[in-house]
Amino acid sequence: MANANSFATASAETEDFAALLDETLGADTGFAGSVVTGKVIRIDDDYAVVDVGLKSEGRVPLKEFAPQGQKAEVQPGDVIELFVERYEDRDGAIVLSREKARREEAWTNLEKAFTAQQRVNGVIFGRVKGGFTVDLGGAVAFLPGSQVDIRPVRDVGPLMGSPQPFQILKMDRARGNIVVSRRAVLEETRAEQRSELIQGLKEGMILDGVVKNITDYGAFVDLGGVDGLLHVTDIAWRRINHPSEALTIGQAVRVQVIRFNSETQRISLGMKQLMSDPWEGVAIKYPVGAKFSGRVTNITDYGAFVELEPGVEGLVHVSEMSWTKKNVHPGKIVATSQEVDVLILDVDEPKRRISLGLKQAQGNPWELFLESHGPGSIVEGEIRNITEFGLFVGLAPEIDGMVHMSDLSWDVAGEQAMAAYQKGQIVKAKVLDVDVEKERISLGIKQLEADPAAEVLDRVRKNDIVTCIVTKVEQNGIEVKVDDVLTGFIRRAELARDRGDQRPDKFAIGEKVDAKVVAIDRAARRLSLTIKGKEVEEEREAMKEFGTTDSGASLGDILGAAIRRRNSMVSED
Repeated sequence: MANANSFATASAETEDFAALLDETLGADTGFAGSVVTGKVIRIDDDYAVVDVGLKSEGRVPLKEFAPQGQKAEVQPGDVIELFVERYEDRDGAIVLSREKARREEAWTNLEKAFTAQQRVNGVIFGRVKGGFTVDLGGAVAFLPGSQVDIRPVRDVGPLMGSPQPFQILKMDRARGNIVVSRRAVLEETRAEQRSELIQGLKEGMILDGVVKNITDYGAFVDLGGVDGLLHVTDIAWRRINHPSEALTIGQAVRVQVIRFNSETQRISLGMKQLMSDPWEGVAIKYPVGAKFSGRVTNITDYGAFVELEPGVEGLVHVSEMSWTKKNVHPGKIVATSQEVDVLILDVDEPKRRISLGLKQAQGNPWELFLESHGPGSIVEGEIRNITEFGLFVGLAPEIDGMVHMSDLSWDVAGEQAMAAYQKGQIVKAKVLDVDVEKERISLGIKQLEADPAAEVLDRVRKNDIVTCIVTKVEQNGIEVKVDDVLTGFIRRAELARDRGDQRPDKFAIGEKVDAKVVAIDRAARRLSLTIKGKEVEEEREAMKEFGTTDSGASLGDILGAAIRRRNSMVSED
């Protein structure tokens, strides 16, 4: 019994001693790792002295009360929450942390938000590998680069230092890891905006947007949660070959909804529809026959487009580009951006078409040539080409005149006359004719001199008897000269009255013969002659003068008498 009482007395003494020791040494560690409320007593140098209701006061570095580089806003009397790191350090002071208190509080709030899938606010304040660091009210989170925005962001500078909403993707308190996303918030907001915009979207609405992407055929515009296509033809009234000529990514634009398909949710946008249509009254501004200046905007195989004013273009068809260059690609006549003068040929305002003429604005070179060089004018030029039928002589930079082989010489045959000329030779010629419609200029070289046969042609008449000199004997007849200047031909059947005497070989070159003129070709300077016809006519005349066969005289007697009479008349002369 005595032993039991002794043990109880010893145990009570031990407990009292432990309590007294705890009270004396402050070894109660129940406060360590907890958040307590304290009151700032004073500011000592770089520390705030805080009374947390324990045996001793605690000190907290001032830098924990403000972000780095900023002045701490704490004054004596402020009541703040602090984290107890250790109940007493080696100096007997309580070790407190304002930063850890904020962190603990932040973690608690963030866990609640994470569980409820709520957004949290934070500030991007630093860069790390693969992303950025975010201050979530005391807790530091990691923001991956792919989670910053819906689209890649080239410059995050404007986002840093300003409060932003974030969505917590993952958090591990034990490891102190938090991963957040700004993109998830934007996508959720975008979806809400898209739904709201789609419900109220109508054709004709005018909206503000931002150019999101540019392609060869147009640009995609972000209307605030939904994208619309701005086709290249709807950017401006003027011709735009590529959207990048008028737009840049990130550019703010005002557009009009042209078409909207509620089923596919495809939106077609237009910018030019918000501008005045330059085609209104275009027929009055550009009357047919008027001359204007424009700029070549596009060249195709079939012609060139010329801009008369921003948004108004006309087509110069390849056939209307040059008076002289035929079957040539338009790119060899004009160049893109070249300033040219054009003539209005036709205007179709409803179809937005204007036909232009480039060559008409420059003047028809054949008309200009005719004004200064009418028929009969003497010109000089270089032989640019020789063909089988004549010579082409350059008369202007782009027009030629032709000398037909028959107009080279009065006396020498065409092919022989052509042999005397060569390409590059300078020649003089007379303008014979200018056909503006057919774009032809006829020239003559032989016409520079008077026709030596002109006097003979004026004197000789059909049925006249002329004296000829044989110049050539052929199988089908003989060629003769009349007065040494006019060529004639007597066909074989016309060489004699009797068939047996119709032989060309009976005649010799240089022999004189009399023949009757059958036909005169003044253009060819050629006579058709007949000896047979002359003889038949002489026989008819003799019969008429000296009698008929019925009188008893033979044909030979009659002809003989006629010949003797003619000879006597010649001898008398």
